[in-house]
Amino acid sequence: MPGCEAILDHAVIDARDGVDDAVTLFRRLGFSLTARGYHTLGSVNHLAVFQTTYMELLGWESGDANARPELSRYPAGLNGLVFRSDDADTLTASLTNSGLPAQPPLSFSRPVRLPNGAQIDARFRTVRFDTGTFGSTRLYFCEHFTPELVWRPEWQHHDNGAIDIVRVIIQAAQPHRLGTLFATMFGEAATSLDGDGCVVRTKGARIEILPRAEIAHAFRDAAPDLGSRDEAMAGLTIRTSSLATTAAALSAGSIPTMQIGNERILVPAAAALNVMLEFAP
Repeated sequence: MPGCEAILDHAVIDARDGVDDAVTLFRRLGFSLTARGYHTLGSVNHLAVFQTTYMELLGWESGDANARPELSRYPAGLNGLVFRSDDADTLTASLTNSGLPAQPPLSFSRPVRLPNGAQIDARFRTVRFDTGTFGSTRLYFCEHFTPELVWRPEWQHHDNGAIDIVRVIIQAAQPHRLGTLFATMFGEAATSLDGDGCVVRTKGARIEILPRAEIAHAFRDAAPDLGSRDEAMAGLTIRTSSLATTAAALSAGSIPTMQIGNERILVPAAAALNVMLEFAP
Protein backbone atom coordinates (compact mmCIF):
# COMPACT_ATOMS: atom_id res chain seq x y z
CA MET A 1 0.00 0.00 0.00
CA PRO A 2 1.42 3.43 -0.94
CA GLY A 3 2.52 5.57 1.98
CA CYS A 4 -0.58 7.66 2.61
CA GLU A 5 -3.75 6.96 4.57
CA ALA A 6 -6.97 7.59 2.65
CA ILE A 7 -7.87 11.03 4.02
CA LEU A 8 -10.01 13.38 1.96
CA ASP A 9 -8.48 16.86 1.95
CA HIS A 10 -10.68 18.91 -0.36
CA ALA A 11 -12.81 19.02 -3.49
CA VAL A 12 -12.14 21.48 -6.33
CA ILE A 13 -14.83 23.29 -8.30
CA ASP A 14 -13.49 24.77 -11.52
CA ALA A 15 -14.96 28.22 -12.09
CA ARG A 16 -12.70 28.99 -15.08
CA ASP A 17 -12.81 32.76 -15.69
CA GLY A 18 -16.12 33.09 -13.85
CA VAL A 19 -14.69 33.21 -10.34
CA ASP A 20 -16.56 36.39 -9.41
CA ASP A 21 -19.91 34.89 -10.41
CA ALA A 22 -19.06 31.61 -8.65
CA VAL A 23 -18.32 33.50 -5.43
CA THR A 24 -21.68 35.27 -5.61
CA LEU A 25 -23.49 31.98 -6.25
CA PHE A 26 -21.81 30.00 -3.48
CA ARG A 27 -22.47 32.78 -0.99
CA ARG A 28 -26.13 32.60 -2.00
CA LEU A 29 -25.86 28.85 -1.31
CA GLY A 30 -24.99 29.77 2.27
CA PHE A 31 -21.24 29.17 2.26
CA SER A 32 -18.77 31.54 3.87
CA LEU A 33 -15.81 32.03 1.55
CA THR A 34 -12.28 33.18 2.22
CA ALA A 35 -10.84 36.24 0.51
CA ARG A 36 -9.33 35.70 -2.92
CA GLY A 37 -6.08 33.79 -2.91
CA TYR A 38 -3.41 34.20 -5.59
CA HIS A 39 -1.36 31.08 -6.27
CA THR A 40 2.22 31.34 -7.43
CA LEU A 41 1.04 28.95 -10.17
CA GLY A 42 -1.10 31.73 -11.66
CA SER A 43 -4.58 30.65 -10.54
CA VAL A 44 -6.90 32.27 -8.01
CA ASN A 45 -9.16 30.66 -5.45
CA HIS A 46 -11.70 31.05 -2.67
CA LEU A 47 -12.30 28.38 0.00
CA ALA A 48 -15.33 27.17 1.91
CA VAL A 49 -13.52 25.74 4.93
CA PHE A 50 -15.15 22.95 6.95
CA GLN A 51 -14.02 21.03 10.03
CA THR A 52 -11.56 18.65 8.35
CA THR A 53 -12.10 19.26 4.62
CA TYR A 54 -12.81 22.21 2.35
CA MET A 55 -14.28 23.12 -0.99
CA GLU A 56 -12.16 25.19 -3.37
CA LEU A 57 -13.48 27.50 -6.07
CA LEU A 58 -10.58 27.62 -8.52
CA GLY A 59 -10.03 29.54 -11.71
CA TRP A 60 -8.26 32.48 -13.25
CA GLU A 61 -9.01 36.15 -13.49
CA SER A 62 -10.64 37.43 -16.64
CA GLY A 63 -8.31 37.65 -19.61
CA ASP A 64 -5.72 35.28 -18.12
CA ALA A 65 -6.77 31.91 -19.57
CA ASN A 66 -3.14 30.81 -19.91
CA ALA A 67 -2.50 31.15 -16.16
CA ARG A 68 -3.28 27.47 -15.59
CA PRO A 69 -3.58 25.78 -19.01
CA GLU A 70 -4.29 22.38 -17.44
CA LEU A 71 -7.49 23.84 -15.96
CA SER A 72 -8.77 25.33 -19.20
CA ARG A 73 -9.32 21.84 -20.64
CA TYR A 74 -12.19 21.30 -18.20
CA PRO A 75 -15.68 22.82 -18.25
CA ALA A 76 -16.98 24.60 -15.18
CA GLY A 77 -17.95 22.26 -12.37
CA LEU A 78 -16.57 19.73 -9.94
CA ASN A 79 -13.35 18.23 -11.27
CA GLY A 80 -10.72 17.97 -8.52
CA LEU A 81 -10.53 15.29 -5.82
CA VAL A 82 -7.67 15.83 -3.39
CA PHE A 83 -6.30 13.57 -0.66
CA ARG A 84 -3.91 14.46 2.12
CA SER A 85 -0.23 13.56 2.21
CA ASP A 86 2.23 13.83 5.07
CA ASP A 87 5.31 13.54 2.85
CA ALA A 88 5.07 14.17 -0.89
CA ASP A 89 8.47 12.64 -1.69
CA THR A 90 7.77 9.37 0.12
CA LEU A 91 4.29 9.21 -1.37
CA THR A 92 5.55 9.75 -4.93
CA ALA A 93 8.08 6.95 -4.59
CA SER A 94 5.45 4.61 -3.16
CA LEU A 95 2.90 5.39 -5.87
CA THR A 96 5.51 4.93 -8.60
CA ASN A 97 6.64 1.62 -7.12
CA SER A 98 3.01 0.50 -7.21
CA GLY A 99 2.87 1.17 -10.95
CA LEU A 100 0.89 4.42 -10.81
CA PRO A 101 2.07 7.30 -13.05
CA ALA A 102 2.75 9.84 -10.30
CA GLN A 103 4.51 13.05 -11.27
CA PRO A 104 7.25 14.71 -9.18
CA PRO A 105 5.95 16.88 -6.33
CA LEU A 106 4.99 20.44 -7.26
CA SER A 107 5.62 23.22 -4.72
CA PHE A 108 3.61 26.44 -4.63
CA SER A 109 2.14 28.99 -2.22
CA ARG A 110 -0.36 31.80 -1.86
CA PRO A 111 -0.37 34.75 0.57
CA VAL A 112 -3.03 34.71 3.29
CA ARG A 113 -4.20 37.88 5.02
CA LEU A 114 -5.14 37.14 8.63
CA PRO A 115 -7.80 39.07 10.59
CA ASN A 116 -5.07 40.91 12.52
CA GLY A 117 -3.68 42.25 9.24
CA ALA A 118 -0.64 39.99 9.10
CA GLN A 119 0.17 38.38 5.73
CA ILE A 120 1.76 34.93 5.66
CA ASP A 121 2.32 32.50 2.79
CA ALA A 122 0.32 29.26 2.87
CA ARG A 123 2.62 26.63 1.40
CA PHE A 124 1.81 23.34 -0.29
CA ARG A 125 3.24 20.47 -2.31
CA THR A 126 1.04 18.37 -4.54
CA VAL A 127 1.52 14.99 -6.16
CA ARG A 128 -0.37 14.63 -9.41
CA PHE A 129 -0.80 11.92 -12.00
CA ASP A 130 -0.43 11.82 -15.76
CA THR A 131 -3.43 13.33 -17.54
CA GLY A 132 -6.28 10.87 -17.93
CA THR A 133 -5.16 8.44 -15.23
CA PHE A 134 -8.49 8.98 -13.46
CA GLY A 135 -10.46 9.87 -16.55
CA SER A 136 -11.98 13.35 -16.34
CA THR A 137 -11.28 13.63 -12.61
CA ARG A 138 -8.16 15.53 -11.57
CA LEU A 139 -7.14 13.40 -8.60
CA TYR A 140 -4.06 14.38 -6.61
CA PHE A 141 -2.53 14.57 -3.14
CA CYS A 142 -1.68 17.67 -1.14
CA GLU A 143 0.92 18.13 1.58
CA HIS A 144 0.11 21.13 3.78
CA PHE A 145 3.07 22.90 5.37
CA THR A 146 0.83 25.56 6.95
CA PRO A 147 -2.54 23.93 7.76
CA GLU A 148 -3.17 26.61 10.39
CA LEU A 149 -3.58 29.08 7.52
CA VAL A 150 -6.43 27.00 6.04
CA TRP A 151 -8.47 25.56 8.90
CA ARG A 152 -9.13 28.72 10.89
CA PRO A 153 -12.18 28.98 13.20
CA GLU A 154 -13.31 32.30 11.77
CA TRP A 155 -13.76 30.68 8.36
CA GLN A 156 -15.59 27.53 9.48
CA HIS A 157 -19.06 28.92 10.18
CA HIS A 158 -21.55 28.69 7.31
CA ASP A 159 -25.09 30.03 7.20
CA ASN A 160 -26.25 26.75 5.62
CA GLY A 161 -24.89 24.75 8.57
CA ALA A 162 -22.20 22.98 6.52
CA ILE A 163 -19.82 20.93 8.67
CA ASP A 164 -17.85 18.65 6.34
CA ILE A 165 -17.80 16.80 3.03
CA VAL A 166 -18.90 13.23 3.79
CA ARG A 167 -19.47 11.79 0.32
CA VAL A 168 -18.10 12.30 -3.18
CA ILE A 169 -19.99 10.86 -6.16
CA ILE A 170 -18.14 9.99 -9.36
CA GLN A 171 -19.82 8.88 -12.57
CA ALA A 172 -18.07 6.15 -14.54
CA ALA A 173 -18.98 3.77 -17.32
CA GLN A 174 -16.74 1.13 -15.71
CA PRO A 175 -16.61 1.87 -11.97
CA HIS A 176 -14.44 -1.15 -11.25
CA ARG A 177 -11.58 0.34 -13.31
CA LEU A 178 -11.37 3.33 -11.01
CA GLY A 179 -11.91 1.04 -8.03
CA THR A 180 -8.79 -0.91 -8.98
CA LEU A 181 -6.74 2.31 -9.00
CA PHE A 182 -8.07 3.31 -5.58
CA ALA A 183 -7.29 -0.15 -4.23
CA THR A 184 -3.73 0.21 -5.52
CA MET A 185 -3.37 3.55 -3.72
CA PHE A 186 -5.14 2.85 -0.46
CA GLY A 187 -5.27 -0.94 -0.17
CA GLU A 188 -8.00 -3.43 -0.97
CA ALA A 189 -9.53 -3.13 2.51
CA ALA A 190 -10.55 0.46 1.73
CA THR A 191 -12.25 -0.44 -1.55
CA SER A 192 -15.25 -2.67 -2.17
CA LEU A 193 -17.63 -3.51 -5.00
CA ASP A 194 -21.26 -2.51 -4.50
CA GLY A 195 -23.45 -3.86 -7.27
CA ASP A 196 -22.36 -2.19 -10.49
CA GLY A 197 -20.55 0.48 -8.50
CA CYS A 198 -17.57 0.78 -6.22
CA VAL A 199 -17.15 2.34 -2.77
CA VAL A 200 -13.91 3.76 -1.39
CA ARG A 201 -13.86 4.42 2.35
CA THR A 202 -11.68 7.31 3.42
CA LYS A 203 -11.30 8.84 6.85
CA GLY A 204 -14.61 10.62 7.38
CA ALA A 205 -15.93 10.33 3.82
CA ARG A 206 -17.08 7.83 1.20
CA ILE A 207 -16.19 7.95 -2.47
CA GLU A 208 -18.97 6.32 -4.51
CA ILE A 209 -18.25 5.46 -8.14
CA LEU A 210 -21.51 4.81 -9.95
CA PRO A 211 -22.76 4.24 -13.50
CA ARG A 212 -24.58 7.12 -15.19
CA ALA A 213 -27.95 5.32 -15.08
CA GLU A 214 -27.71 4.75 -11.33
CA ILE A 215 -26.92 8.41 -10.67
CA ALA A 216 -29.81 9.48 -12.90
CA HIS A 217 -32.18 7.12 -11.05
CA ALA A 218 -31.07 8.19 -7.58
CA PHE A 219 -30.87 11.94 -8.16
CA ARG A 220 -33.25 12.52 -11.07
CA ASP A 221 -33.22 16.11 -12.32
CA ALA A 222 -30.61 17.12 -9.75
CA ALA A 223 -27.86 15.17 -11.55
CA PRO A 224 -25.28 17.17 -13.52
CA ASP A 225 -24.88 17.16 -17.27
CA LEU A 226 -21.43 15.64 -17.77
CA GLY A 227 -21.77 15.28 -21.53
CA SER A 228 -19.52 12.59 -22.94
CA ARG A 229 -17.01 12.82 -20.10
CA ASP A 230 -16.32 9.56 -18.30
CA GLU A 231 -14.97 9.02 -14.79
CA ALA A 232 -16.09 12.53 -13.92
CA MET A 233 -17.15 13.95 -10.56
CA ALA A 234 -20.89 14.47 -10.20
CA GLY A 235 -21.59 15.76 -6.72
CA LEU A 236 -20.88 16.13 -3.03
CA THR A 237 -22.78 15.27 0.13
CA ILE A 238 -22.18 17.81 2.88
CA ARG A 239 -23.03 17.10 6.49
CA THR A 240 -25.02 19.92 8.01
CA SER A 241 -25.81 20.83 11.61
CA SER A 242 -29.50 21.10 10.76
CA LEU A 243 -31.60 20.62 7.65
CA ALA A 244 -33.82 23.47 8.84
CA THR A 245 -30.76 25.74 8.92
CA THR A 246 -29.79 24.58 5.43
CA ALA A 247 -33.29 25.09 4.07
CA ALA A 248 -33.49 28.60 5.51
CA ALA A 249 -30.16 29.63 4.01
CA LEU A 250 -31.00 28.22 0.59
CA SER A 251 -34.39 29.91 0.65
CA ALA A 252 -32.77 33.21 1.58
CA GLY A 253 -30.48 32.81 -1.43
CA SER A 254 -33.41 31.95 -3.75
CA ILE A 255 -31.79 28.58 -4.52
CA PRO A 256 -34.09 25.87 -5.94
CA THR A 257 -34.02 22.63 -3.97
CA MET A 258 -35.39 19.10 -3.99
CA GLN A 259 -36.33 17.72 -0.56
CA ILE A 260 -35.94 13.93 -0.34
CA GLY A 261 -38.04 12.84 2.62
CA ASN A 262 -36.91 14.37 5.89
CA GLU A 263 -33.32 13.21 5.56
CA ARG A 264 -31.66 15.31 2.87
CA ILE A 265 -31.93 18.36 0.68
CA LEU A 266 -30.64 18.35 -2.89
CA VAL A 267 -29.50 21.41 -4.80
CA PRO A 268 -29.70 20.54 -8.51
CA ALA A 269 -26.45 20.78 -10.39
CA ALA A 270 -28.08 23.28 -12.75
CA ALA A 271 -28.35 25.70 -9.81
CA ALA A 272 -24.81 25.21 -8.48
CA LEU A 273 -22.28 25.54 -11.32
CA ASN A 274 -23.06 22.00 -12.57
CA VAL A 275 -22.24 20.57 -9.12
CA MET A 276 -24.92 18.45 -7.44
CA LEU A 277 -24.95 19.35 -3.74
CA GLU A 278 -26.65 17.16 -1.20
CA PHE A 279 -27.07 18.28 2.42
CA ALA A 280 -27.69 15.67 5.11
CA PRO A 281 -27.53 15.74 8.94
